[in-house]
Formats: sequence, structure tokens, C-alpha cells
Amino acid sequence: MDTTERGICKTASGCCAKLHVTDWLNDIKTAIPGDDIVEVRFKNTRKDYYRNVNNLNLNVGDLIAVEGSPGHDIGIVSVKGELVFEQMKRHKVTLNNGEYRKVYRKAKSVDIDKWKEAISLEHETMIKSRQIVNDLGLDMKIGDVEYQGDRTKAIFYYIADGRVDFRQLIKVLAETFRIRIEMKQIGARQEAGRIGGIGPCGRELCCSTWMNNFVSVSTNAARYQEISLNPQKLAGQCGKLKCCLNFEVDTYVDAQRDFPSNNIPLHSENLTYHFFKADILGGIYWYAPQGNGPSNLVSVPVERVKEVQRMNRNGKKPEKLVTESYETAAKKAESFQNVVGQDDLHRFDRPKKQTRKKSRNTRRNPNRNPNQPQGENQNKPQGQRRIKVVKQGQKENQDTRQVQNNAQGKNEKDGRRQNTNRKPRRR
Repeated sequence: MDTTERGICKTASGCCAKLHVTDWLNDIKTAIPGDDIVEVRFKNTRKDYYRNVNNLNLNVGDLIAVEGSPGHDIGIVSVKGELVFEQMKRHKVTLNNGEYRKVYRKAKSVDIDKWKEAISLEHETMIKSRQIVNDLGLDMKIGDVEYQGDRTKAIFYYIADGRVDFRQLIKVLAETFRIRIEMKQIGARQEAGRIGGIGPCGRELCCSTWMNNFVSVSTNAARYQEISLNPQKLAGQCGKLKCCLNFEVDTYVDAQRDFPSNNIPLHSENLTYHFFKADILGGIYWYAPQGNGPSNLVSVPVERVKEVQRMNRNGKKPEKLVTESYETAAKKAESFQNVVGQDDLHRFDRPKKQTRKKSRNTRRNPNRNPNQPQGENQNKPQGQRRIKVVKQGQKENQDTRQVQNNAQGKNEKDGRRQNTNRKPRRR
């Protein structure tokens, strides 16, 4: 029984339910009575509004029994008071013969037990209904199942690209589960909102937390914001374009109202420049010289682009595309500098540089008296002591070589003398 997604858990900041509403008008008292209409939430994103005809003392988070069709349903009070009228402008209100549906009573223990049993059957019912759809060969997908609180009716949410004749499916489902069947078609965005998940920004999906109405998103929103038209990056988990592309498009449209046309090349005395990309919020156009790649881009402020285009229309060509005054202004505008490379995504993939450890002479003379003061050699830096020792060793080696050479020369002289004293051999 998964009752957590119904929003039963309550914390100091609210609850864990999807589309939780913070009542920011709870401390405002008005003359208009608003306690007779309350907002009640059900599974996932389904909400509706009911009239408190019995004047019950209801609080946010109470489980109540409300009017269903047929029977009764169990829901949770999400909003009451003045904010209800603001919420009714955003959501569709279900009326019964032109009147609001009624709140019967606060849920009893018997109602809650029956409601929990209905919740425990939803996942198994969804799996079986998917098998039935596959056996009937229908081009549709059962995305979710929601039981009514009294277990007399179930709502099957399905996804389909076109029209589906599910009359035979309703008969099979009614015979299998012995309940009333209601089919509701939803889109890919609604399915993502009901399932939930984490977006590429690292936060929960907007459609599962606060979004109620889905507005169509086109690729023009990405073009206005100078975003590359890569379908893999622009698509969300629902497979459609991300809803957040519409969040900042108005800001970019307002910023580009005074921008010049980027289809006109800029001509200087020596080169011709073509538009490459734009920094809209920074007010900078990037141009590439004709015949060169994007490695030699030149940043030109928007005001300078207007000035150069005006000069070209009059038959004049500037000596430089960007003057010193615009360059100094651009340098002052730069407030961020990547000094340590924290924005490089591949900084952890680079091999580490191997540093050679410095050898230190940490050995001590065991025969040295610790109370004896250190000599001159100890006070000198280690490098000088090492040089002196090396020079002394080289001198000793030279002396030993010289003694050996002298002895060898003496032996050769003695041998020559012996050879001269010998008598010649008679033949």
C-alpha cells in the first residue's frame, strides 16, 4: 500500500505530495466566506473542488469523503480559504448539474481501510490491463490506474497517438475486475508528470511538482535563445521539447528588439566579416573573417555593429572592425575569469603530472655527541656541504691516481736498466 504519493506525510514545510500548494493567504481575513469551498487532491495530479455543505471543521491535510460518480471518493484537503478562488482560475472545476459537488464527512477508519485496499490493487491492475491491451492488439499504452475510494470504479489513463476503439477493451476490463471502468487519454507530458523523475538540471520535473497547464513548445524558442537545435538535448524525458524552453524566451525576445540584423556582413578596409553567433544578454555579436574558421572570431558590441552597418550603407569602410573604445568597454564588462579551470568538464580525465621527489639526507651521525655544538659545516646549507664533500673526494681520487702513475713509471725505468745491464747473447 503506497499512500506516500497521496501526500499523507506531513512536515513543517508541508507534505511530499505532487503539486503541493503553499497557502500564502492564510493570514488574510476577508469578508467573503471562502471556507465553504475546499480544494481536494487525489492521486498524482488530479484535483477538484467541493462545497462544505455540512459546515465541517476542515483543516489542510484532513482525509474526507466526497461525492463521487457513483458512490464516494476519498481525498485530502489541500487548500482552503481565500486561495481556493485563485486556484479555481487555474484548474477545471467539475460540476454536477451546474452545482459544486459535496463534502460528505471526515473519513472514518472503515473508509480509510477500504481506500488503502484499493490503493494496493492499482499496480497489479495496471499490469493485467497492459496484458489485455496487448492481447487485443490495440495501439495504446495504459500509463496509470487510479481506484475510487469505495472500490466501485477505476480510472485507466492511457496514451495513444490516434483514435482507439476500446469498446471491447472496456467489456473485458469490467468482466475481469468487476468494477466500473473510466478511460482518460493523456499526453506524453501528462504521463511524465504522473510518473515523476529527475531532469537534466538535477531537480524534480516541473510537470510533477508545480506545472498544471502545458503550453505547446516550438523550436522557435530555442532559436530566439541561440540554442543549438540538437533534438537529444532539447527533448525531455517525455520525448517532447522541454517546457523550460518557454520560461526565459520572453526575456530574450525583449533583449533582441534593438539588435541589428545578423544576415548583413560587415566590411572593413581589409576584410569582410560574417556573423557566427551572438551573446544576447551580453549584447555582443561574434563575427568570423571570410575564409577563416571559428578559431579567429571577433567579438563586436551591438552598438558597434549598428555603426559599421551604417557606414557600409553610406559606402564607407572602417579601418578596424572594433575600435579601442569598444575594446576597453568590453574588458571592463568582463566580470568573470576562469582562473583555475573549474568550468572544464574534462579536468579530471587528464593524467596527473609525475613530480620527482627531492632526496633528502635525513641520516644522522650516530657517533656524534648531541651536546657537542655543531660545526661550521652543519650551519652551511646542504648544497654547499655536498659540493665540498664531492670536491674533497675528487681530490683524493686524483692523489691516488698520481701515486699509482708514479709507481708505474718507476717500475718501467727499473726494467729498462735491467735490460741494459744484460750481456748480449752469443750466436
